[in-house]
Amino acid sequence: MKKIVLLGYMGCGKSTIAKELSKKLEIPFIDLDEFIEKKVKMTIKTIFADKGEIYFRKLEHECFVELLNFPEAIIIGLGGGTPCYANNHELLKGDNVLSIYLKASIDTLVERLSLNKSNRPLIANKNDDEMKEFIATHLFERSFYYNQAQHSVAVDQRTIEETVEDILKILA
Repeated sequence: MKKIVLLGYMGCGKSTIAKELSKKLEIPFIDLDEFIEKKVKMTIKTIFADKGEIYFRKLEHECFVELLNFPEAIIIGLGGGTPCYANNHELLKGDNVLSIYLKASIDTLVERLSLNKSNRPLIANKNDDEMKEFIATHLFERSFYYNQAQHSVAVDQRTIEETVEDILKILA
């Protein structure tokens, strides 16, 4: 069964869109970060603090492969950095994978992320100008990996419903 993989920068709407898509398609949605947390019984923040990023990225890769090997169809929401490590971007091209990059502009991301940046450790202590610069740099660094997805859906000025409809058209 095909796996639908949603990827993109934090704040692009991966979880929100995946939950709605899951309802429409009646396919379970699994957030990779939540899957990792349940598996090791630690938060992502704690894994980073106690074990380091290298350990986390290895674990993230193993869990991503595990989800891709599930026998049933599922929707997988990746962490923003997942495609950029351990050759995970190559997994986006698999035969049993339909990968979709939820593409948002810097301005859209800044607008969305400034609303709840306290929940985002990477940007929690940045003012709006610093956050915009950080996001712009990160997006530039990650764009190669994000663009390995088989499809791209623009989310700027789109409602959740419109974005889900765009994805359903790709699936049709």
